[in-house]
Amino acid sequence: MRILVQKFGGTSVAGLERMKQVQGKVVAALNNGCKVLVVLSAMAGETNQLLTLSEQWSETPDSAELDALLATGEQRSICLFTMLLRDAGIKARSLLGHQIPIITDSSHGQARILSIDGERLKKLIEEYDVLVVAGFQGCTKDGRITTLGRGGSDTSAVAIAAALGSVQCDIYTDVDGVYTTDPNLCSTARKLDRVTYEEMLEMASMGAKVLQIRSVEFAKKYNVPVRVRSTFTDTPGTLVTKEDPSMEAVLVSSIAYDKDQARVTMKRVVDRPGIAATLFGALADAEIVVDMIIQNTSEDNRTDMTFTIPRKDLKKTLGVLEHIKHEVEAEEILSDIKVAKVSAIGVGMRNHAGVAAKAFNALHNENINILMISTSEIKITCLIEEKYTELAVRTLHDTFHLDKEHYKEA
Repeated sequence: MRILVQKFGGTSVAGLERMKQVQGKVVAALNNGCKVLVVLSAMAGETNQLLTLSEQWSETPDSAELDALLATGEQRSICLFTMLLRDAGIKARSLLGHQIPIITDSSHGQARILSIDGERLKKLIEEYDVLVVAGFQGCTKDGRITTLGRGGSDTSAVAIAAALGSVQCDIYTDVDGVYTTDPNLCSTARKLDRVTYEEMLEMASMGAKVLQIRSVEFAKKYNVPVRVRSTFTDTPGTLVTKEDPSMEAVLVSSIAYDKDQARVTMKRVVDRPGIAATLFGALADAEIVVDMIIQNTSEDNRTDMTFTIPRKDLKKTLGVLEHIKHEVEAEEILSDIKVAKVSAIGVGMRNHAGVAAKAFNALHNENINILMISTSEIKITCLIEEKYTELAVRTLHDTFHLDKEHYKEA
């Protein structure tokens, strides 16, 4: 029995005509000899409407009740779509998260999946040709409804594919695949035939909205082949898969950027053991994610600590730093929101030298100043002034010849 998981996002199910297009994708898979498990998001805008509604009823909505409310968006989608399938003579039924069940922890609003009853799903898929599952939701061990956070339907779909034995998972969106960079910024951006899990994780961490980062983590852990496709075309899309030697021949596969950044500096903190632990421990306790970190050379037993955070966390961060300012003996706290991160990503970096120098030189030639630098095994990230983001993306894309397929460093 061949099983295919298909996930459709909010824009793909936004009304009857869109759902008929989704139905066409399901029927095509059935005609190809597959049993299909369809994971649906709420209709576009539905979750935001429910959030607005909750705020009208409560100044501080209870997180568990809010999850129960938000989960109704996906419930609406799967019931309507299942009706559409059944009217077409397709043997189908809908399933909510708690009916499977998809068991999560109790972190309402950002729950993590603990287990999925794959055997129950396999028994149901033997009885039905199509199962239509609500994405974005699960339940605790004691039956409380939970939601998985924004983009959680991607995670639902990949986790279900893993529970079914790492079957293929097609993620349908309003784009036709993963590109070498944002086509809205760079006209020469090219759709990739495939990317590695590691590259996709780095892209997602940089704010690329093609796939939710937790869904890529699931895919990598359980070796689930994921294909990113468009609901509105028949193109094959982009395969997200494990690395093979041919993929290392490509030096850089993509250029990513993230404008949702703020830079914070603690000026002239005392330079002694434990200061960094105090500073970043306080931020960790406040659940603030810190990315790039620089500590300047010590002068007069004083140093500057500079780091980046998501822009939305700036106010909370400044509050935490004011609270510990005297403990670390800082003279001043500075912040800047007019910054952005630009990254060159590629598994080929593991086996090629000079990538950083090439990127830095290209930015220098365009008079783009690099404020901070961080690296991983397959990524080089530069913090720059936000106003230069588009120029930096286009410059790096051209520098590494990403408009050409299978570019290989000479």
